[in-house]
Amino acid sequence: MILQAQAPKISIIIPIFNEEGTIGKLLSYLTANSLKENIAQIIVIDGGSTDKSIAIAKAFKTNSAFNIVLASSPKGRAKQMNCGAELAIGSILYFLHADSFPPINFDQHIINETLKNNSAGCFKMKFDSNHWWLKLMGWFTQFSWQSCRGGDQSLFISKQLFTHIGGFDESFTVYEDNDLIEKLYKLNTFVVIPKTLTTSSRRYKHNGIWKLQYHFIVIYLKKWLGASAKDLNDYYLSYIK
Repeated sequence: MILQAQAPKISIIIPIFNEEGTIGKLLSYLTANSLKENIAQIIVIDGGSTDKSIAIAKAFKTNSAFNIVLASSPKGRAKQMNCGAELAIGSILYFLHADSFPPINFDQHIINETLKNNSAGCFKMKFDSNHWWLKLMGWFTQFSWQSCRGGDQSLFISKQLFTHIGGFDESFTVYEDNDLIEKLYKLNTFVVIPKTLTTSSRRYKHNGIWKLQYHFIVIYLKKWLGASAKDLNDYYLSYIK
């Protein structure tokens, strides 16, 4: 008897903290633009929200045909995403920010890459803004250079590889995405899918585009020069809201 390989399925992992303005929209979008048979589960990991985020997610779960999993963990994206990974039953993990909307048919695009033995990667990205600098930054994400990567682009990775590299480093409260992506680049296992994800520019609007970009560059340089996770966390908390 010939056994057929089980089709890969995706566990979508979304860390949230006070995302009442976006989580319902994102869940609706994900379920409307993917196939249920491709999605093992959509895991929403709350880090202690004090708004209506959880109530909105619970209401969506009640009325959805998709497998929606709600859980909580200590606050911090690295901790929340690792918690989500532990709950994942899919062979592919897809980490997604609550204000980032992947392309239509994102699930099939990801699965197609894994079937080509590409075990990790992201989409290219654009901001929901017409500001020339943000449009330029989005344009650069089509290239495969590590310096063009970031968590806003989302991240897919096989569960096997994620476990092998030890998941997210929970000592980081910022830069955790880039830290993990750096490990993947060292393994030469990363692909940029040429489809566009749209992410929110709200942090730039709140902090100011040039001010926030300056601080992100400083954080990047500090990491490159060997700064510890604590140093990066302290800098972020001092200058970015």
